[in-house]
Amino acid sequence: MRFAYADPPYPGQAHRYTEKREVDHAALVAQLVAEFPDGWALSTSSPALRDVIALCPPDARIAAWVKPFAVFKPNVNPAYAWEPVIFRGGRRGDRTRATVRDFHSENITLKKGLVGAKPPGFNRWILGLLGYVKGDEMVDLFPGTQGLAAALAAAP
Repeated sequence: MRFAYADPPYPGQAHRYTEKREVDHAALVAQLVAEFPDGWALSTSSPALRDVIALCPPDARIAAWVKPFAVFKPNVNPAYAWEPVIFRGGRRGDRTRATVRDFHSENITLKKGLVGAKPPGFNRWILGLLGYVKGDEMVDLFPGTQGLAAALAAAP
């Protein structure tokens, strides 16, 4: 099977990255749908969720990365302590595989050199959401800190 994960700069947040270039999320979702019919996952922000999910096919689902420790910003209450992950497809589950939850709880990463770098358990969770097994192809469209590559290298 052939899967993809996309963790682009979230809508309206490109100024926080070196490239300073907004991602065309409509084109990105169209690419995911066309090139990865077996399954894909896309990280976004809770403020952008309404707009991004509207671009997705109706069978796309929303999962949540819940952050017990997150950056708390002055005068922002309630805090932004979760991020949506839109996903579609994936390997169907059966009784031989552990059931994967549609949420993941793990602290944010600190000092990884890139805004929004995901922690190791998050990357393993993405593989689980899609039902990745050794021998499948997993394309990381925004590799950043190579966290997904490390999870793939360690996958059973």
